[in-house]
Parts: sequence; C-alpha cells; structure tokens
Amino acid sequence: MPLSEQEQRLLDEMERHLLHNDADVVSAPSGDRALSYRNLVYGALLLLVGIGGLIAGVIVGDVWGIIIGVVAFAAMLGGVMLAVTPVRRPTPAVPRDGVKKKPQQQSSASFMDRMNDRWDRRQDGH
Repeated sequence: MPLSEQEQRLLDEMERHLLHNDADVVSAPSGDRALSYRNLVYGALLLLVGIGGLIAGVIVGDVWGIIIGVVAFAAMLGGVMLAVTPVRRPTPAVPRDGVKKKPQQQSSASFMDRMNDRWDRRQDGH
C-alpha cells in the first residue's frame, strides 16, 4: 500500500532529522583518548599467557604451583588493564602563523565517514 503525500513528507522529514542527529552523535568528539588496537592485542595475548600459567600452576601443585598461579593471575590482570586502558590521541600540529588549514580527506577515513560524506553531498545537491 503506497504512502499518502503527507505520510511520505513526514517520513522524509523524520529521515532528515535522524540523519542530522545521528551524524552529530557519530562525529561528536569523544575526548583525546581512545582504545588502541595494539594494546588490545597485547592485552589479549597477556591474558591468554596468564590463563596458561594458571593451568600450569594447578597441574604443578605444591608451593611452586601457588607461585606460578599468583604470577599468572598478575599477568591476566595486567593483560586486562593493558587492553582497556585508553591511550592519548595525537593532537594535530597548528602552524606557526596560527591559521589552521582545512584538513585533506585521508584515504584512511572509515567506511561510514565516507558514506556519510557522500550522503551529505547528495542531499546538498552537489
């Protein structure tokens, strides 16, 4: 069943509103700290080493098993802390004359950023 003209207009208005609000949320600065992919990988590896050490400590038993277990637990805790600790993002350098140049679009922009840019250009009629 096709939409009436008023329903179609209302739907278009809701889409524009959603697109505008969604773009604001996505492009909102989240501070100068973000999770690092490298830290996530190293943290996960350290966590796996800790789990392996904990299993080895249970197998060994004795006092050495307790020592190995404590060290393995510390490794697991360190891995989790490394994985979830945000790193400081590099701040863009400001030229000496104090004028910021318009940043060029990088080829490393995310897929969603490129799609949002294309959508904005299409909506503006360019």
